[in-house]
Parts: sequence; C-alpha cells; structure tokens
Amino acid sequence: MNPLWKKILNKIKTYLNEEEVNFVKQAYDYAKNIHEGSLRKSKEPYFNHPIRVTFLLSEIHADSTTLAAGLLHGVVKETKITSSDLGKMFGSEVEFLIHGITKISQVEYSGNLNQAENFRNLFLAMAQDLRVVMIKLADQVDNLKTIWALEKEKQKPNALETLEIFAPLAYRLGLTKLGSILEDLAFPYAYPEDYRYVAQLSGRRQKELEIYLKNMSPVIEKVLKENDIKPVKIESRAKHLFSIWRKLKKEDMDITKIYDLVATRILVSNLEECYSALGIIHQLWKPVPGRFKDYIANPKPNGYQSLHTTVFGPNGRIMEIQIRDERMHQEAEWGIASHWYYNIKKGSKGYNQKKDKSQFVLDKKFLWLKQLKDWQKDIKDPQEFLELLKNDFLKDRIYVLTPQGDIIDLPEGATPVDFAYQIHSDIGNQCVGSKINGKLVPLDFNLKSGDVIEILIQKNKKPSYSWLEFVKMKETKTQIRKNIKQPGL
Repeated sequence: MNPLWKKILNKIKTYLNEEEVNFVKQAYDYAKNIHEGSLRKSKEPYFNHPIRVTFLLSEIHADSTTLAAGLLHGVVKETKITSSDLGKMFGSEVEFLIHGITKISQVEYSGNLNQAENFRNLFLAMAQDLRVVMIKLADQVDNLKTIWALEKEKQKPNALETLEIFAPLAYRLGLTKLGSILEDLAFPYAYPEDYRYVAQLSGRRQKELEIYLKNMSPVIEKVLKENDIKPVKIESRAKHLFSIWRKLKKEDMDITKIYDLVATRILVSNLEECYSALGIIHQLWKPVPGRFKDYIANPKPNGYQSLHTTVFGPNGRIMEIQIRDERMHQEAEWGIASHWYYNIKKGSKGYNQKKDKSQFVLDKKFLWLKQLKDWQKDIKDPQEFLELLKNDFLKDRIYVLTPQGDIIDLPEGATPVDFAYQIHSDIGNQCVGSKINGKLVPLDFNLKSGDVIEILIQKNKKPSYSWLEFVKMKETKTQIRKNIKQPGL
C-alpha cells in the first residue's frame, strides 16, 4: 500500500463514516488504474501528485466528495475521460468540482489580463462551491514543489500567478498555512534576486533567534504551570521569507526593525487562559510599548484570533509572543476549512456530510463571497472584473470599525470614502467629512487597521468628481461615476 495513502486512510477514518471512506477508496482505485504508467514532467509517476493533493485536503478534514475530486482531478486533463463520465460514476457533485478544477487548470496568468475570462470562471466556480478553490490551492502547492521541471519561460509566470492570485486568495479565506507555503515556494522563481538577498540577510539572525526562543520555552512553561495554567503546546515559528521581504520594504530594508522574525506561540485550553497567560508573561518580562495587539477582541477580517505581545526578554532582547487557544489555532491555520472540522466534530457519530450539508454554514466574515458572486452578474467585462478582484479583494487587507463596533474589511490604502460606500451607497454619496478615532480628518486620509470611523453626511448631496483621484477601491469609483452621471470618466 502506498505509504501516503495509508496516512490518508488513517486520517479520514477519524472523521468520516464507513460509507464515505469506501467512496474515497473507490476514487483512489479508479484514479490509480487510470494513471498507471503515466509520468509527470518531473519524471515521477503521475499518480503521486493527486495522492499528495488529497493528503493535504485530508489535513483540513475535507469531506468525502472533495477528497474523491482531489484524487480524480487530473483524469480529465490527462485522459480522454470527461467530467460527465466521472459524474456518472461518482455523482454530480464530483462532476461539478472536476469541471471547475479543469477550467482553472487551463488558466495561464500573463499579468496583462489576456486570461481574464478564465479567471472570471475560476471565481464563479469558487462562489458556487468553495471546495473547487480548496482543491486548486492544494494542487498549486504540489505543482510548485516541482516547478523546476517546467520550461524556464513558464516558471516565472506560474510563480507570479501564485503570488498575485492564489496566495492572496488563500489568506482571504483564512488559509494562512497554505498562503505562506504558496508564497515561499513561488518567491525564488518570481523574484530570484530578492529571494537570495532576504535568505542571506535573515538566515543567521533567524537561527540565533530560534536558539534563543527555544531556551525560553521551558522558562515560559514553568511560570505558567506555577500559576495553574498547563499549556497545550509552546513552540517557536519562523516568519516565512516572502513575509520578511514584504515587511523589509515597509521598514526601509532594516531587518533590526522586524521583531517577529521568530515568534513564540503559546497554545492554552480556553479563552480565559489566553488573557491569564498574557498577564503572567507581562509580569515576567516588560512589554514593549505600543506593540500589543488583541486580535481576540478584534479579530482580523478573515477570522484570525490571537493575542500578540512584544516583550523585552532576558538580556534585553526583544521577542514576540503569540497566545491563543486550540480553536483559534485551528482557524488561524486553516481558516474557512476549519469550519468543516468543527461542524463535523459537533455532529453525531453517524453524521453524513452529503445529507447534512446545512451544518456547514458560512460565518458572516466570509459573506464577501456572496458579494463577489453578485458582482459577477453586474460586471460583464471580464477585464474589469479581474481588475476589481485584484485591487479590491486580493490586496493586503486592513480592518476598521464603525462607531457601533462592526468590523469593515477594506484593502490597504482605503479612504473614508471607500469606507462610506461599503456601509451603504447613500452614505457614500452624501459624505461630507469623516472622524477617525474622534478626530476630523480629510476624506483622502489613508485608513489603518483598528481605526474607528464616523462618516458625516449632508442629505441630498452628490459625490464629488475629485474623489476619483484618491479613492482606492474599483467598486467605489464605479459608484461615484454612476452617481455623478459622467460616464467615460
């Protein structure tokens, strides 16, 4: 038996019933036979690829339909068998997922929007069923591991596609682990010189920090236990290289200003212990002013929750510490996919995902998917849609608050006018001023995460043409043009 297949079976038996496990086995047997003798460009057996993709999907507790589609996703591309043929054997859901994956696999990103229609199809499939993009992201991770086997002229476009489309999408869905893996696999092929520079610059310093923090773990565990907190786990995690590169660009390439090259992560049992552990850490080591972030009380837009604090450790060395419970950690790693896991975990032993899909309900933080689906109906031009997608949905995100405490998710660089239109088009149209954290600011002010925003309005006012010069979001510009009735601007 294939050792990786054995691991998949052991994993899925912990959360799927016997009927569902057998369904996945049938897909495995079929795919194994159909790919017999086929090789990838890396000269390895082709079937190794869908097995690895399915293993990654099993790690996020994907349902039996998704696992079967993961095993079968290369059949249409590599053989004369159609998605319709697979549908007759494995059901309409598998057929839909395979059809969606096949369409996505035909996309070759060129950066000049020539493939805009294909990307539109990608996100249409995603809006209809998120499982399509989950399979694609797992597929992309494995493809990047053998990107060296592609022709040289295809390597960079493939890597750029990952950095500009798929990795940001993974982060948007809260799939942080997949996003960081995708970025670090693509980075050396997209920007080879920058990759070598960052790897050299951070390497020695990161290694020193890893040793330093490893020595701190027993100290942290001891003091927590003395205060009746038994940590589930204490670990150190290194910041991945692409993330370091992005941060370096914001810090004038000064690596000494990056305090989270390596961070200590403390997992505890529940919410109360998160705050208790924070108090204990701050008694042990003095916190660095202005470096504490409470993402539990104010989660990131994609649902990420954790406490982040930066302290002066032994010998005055600055180090970052993250504190969260197991549920928060699961969601921090696997985002929207963790909702699968917890809904299955809460169900009965005989829970059947095919029959009880209503248990998988999107959290309100993912309602932007519905908005995305609606936009596809309104925006007919594929190039315009892709521009909106890249600028409004896949750029770095910030989260800001209404005076009532509601979180609004915006792209980095957004202004009060962008915020106003996200509340309601009438608020945007009638906007005359804004207060940020109680202080008046101009309408072209660049918002930052955590800002509390109040919009001042004047009834019957129309938007100003000058706003088009500074607003960030494509959607905002569309609304402004629509309401000032100057088409073509």
